[in-house]
Amino acid sequence: MKKGYWVVAYRSVSDEAALANYGALARVAIEAHGGQTLVRTAEAIEPRESGLKQRTVVTEFESFAKAVETYESDAYKKALSVLGSAADRDFRIVEGA
Repeated sequence: MKKGYWVVAYRSVSDEAALANYGALARVAIEAHGGQTLVRTAEAIEPRESGLKQRTVVTEFESFAKAVETYESDAYKKALSVLGSAADRDFRIVEGA
């Protein structure tokens, strides 16, 4: 079965405290659904081609369906409500090869 991934690039963050609170709640939701964060960095980024130096997070799930299920879960919706408008993100759920 192909794995599923959340690939998130943060265009901007206006409230670091809200982001930290979101992160704590999101981690609980992710781990409850078997997810594992593979990449979380704002510093070690070397953009190429049309890439931008943006905070990036990559989270792995056992399947694409599990990645979607986690995003739609009540626990993750709670995390999103805490994040509110504190960050402008490019959030994608993708299937691995």
